[in-house]
Amino acid sequence: MLLLAAFVAWEHRTPAPMLPLNLFASAQFSSANVVTFVVYAALGGVLFLLPIELQQVSGYSALEAGISLLPVTLIMLALSARSGDLAARIGPRLQMTAGPLLIAAGLALFTRIDSGGNYVTEVLPAVLVFGAGLAANVAPLTSTVLEAVPASHAGMASAVNNDVARAAGLIAVAVLPAAAGLTGESYLHPELFSAGFGRACLISAGLCVLGGLLAAATIRNPRAPGPEAAPAAGGLIHCALDAPASR
Repeated sequence: MLLLAAFVAWEHRTPAPMLPLNLFASAQFSSANVVTFVVYAALGGVLFLLPIELQQVSGYSALEAGISLLPVTLIMLALSARSGDLAARIGPRLQMTAGPLLIAAGLALFTRIDSGGNYVTEVLPAVLVFGAGLAANVAPLTSTVLEAVPASHAGMASAVNNDVARAAGLIAVAVLPAAAGLTGESYLHPELFSAGFGRACLISAGLCVLGGLLAAATIRNPRAPGPEAAPAAGGLIHCALDAPASR
């Protein structure tokens, strides 16, 4: 915290800051980054614990645990561009509200995973809902961040948003297991780990609900694109499981 405070103080005083603090004067930019922090904290924590749950509790191999999430990538490839186009037409607020709520539903469905580990009945429904929520949320979130600043600062805005997402994920990986009651002993006993994983999923689902409510309360649909608006989300390149899309 001291280093962060020192960085902010230095950036405020230097004539050529690496991160112009006036970016955060935009309520839309600041709000979108708060939503990013909350939602990606939830994603980072559960995506860290899910492969362990599948391997330790459900008996999946490491390869099977990885492949089980492949539908998320396919859903995002199929729907993210369409989600970005829809947000460009109607504004991002609806999708940034509904997307985290869908993600929350998917995370809640992950609590159904147990020692049986049936992929079709236990894992796949959660993966499909989770992927749909990501597809609904990521492109509008990214375009909102970019369009909230002048085009000349779009790259910087994207970098800030990615840093916020990654920081949220790192904090969640450190904090969520303890918050869910997962101790070192839990990793040696599948039944203890499964109970803690369920609590972690519900905590993360709650964070996503909070993210959706924050978006509903703070994100505003622009009336019309201005001449300085950043390009739409169609040119984004990045798998958004660990962070929003980058340009």
